[in-house]
Amino acid sequence: MKKQLLGALPLALLGTFGCESLDRFSTGTGSYEGVVVDASFVRAGVGEGVRLCLTFDADRIQDRPGTISTSDGLFAKTPLQVIPQIWHDPLATLSFGEGRTKNMVYTAVDSQGRDTTLFVSLLDRGTVEVRVLRGSPASAGGGLFALFPLEKSSSPCAY
Repeated sequence: MKKQLLGALPLALLGTFGCESLDRFSTGTGSYEGVVVDASFVRAGVGEGVRLCLTFDADRIQDRPGTISTSDGLFAKTPLQVIPQIWHDPLATLSFGEGRTKNMVYTAVDSQGRDTTLFVSLLDRGTVEVRVLRGSPASAGGGLFALFPLEKSSSPCAY
């Protein structure tokens, strides 16, 4: 009996500390908002000063996680689209850089009807980063790459 309890202890501890709740990242009626990083080495296809607004529901990360909007109209309350296969692939455990609670990959269709890939990083400090990626500079219509550090707000998206 004692051996069984000792064997179960590591599993119980793993269950307690291995899964961190993402609830604190849900926006409810608020949002996350921020301006694009204005460095040419991390910005292509997005103008200076463009803002991105994200709504996020941590309980729905695998089916309807939220929407994005940008101040330049590229996205307007556009749903984040889930790629179901990712949740059964090592991409679901994507990890890059320190201080990230969880990284997720989504797509969204922009105002021109183009599929765009989004890397959404929930940071340990309670903020979010969104990387927007489409094509390369040599691709038709040019590429898109932008990094948006976002802060949580109690206000909904204004655009």
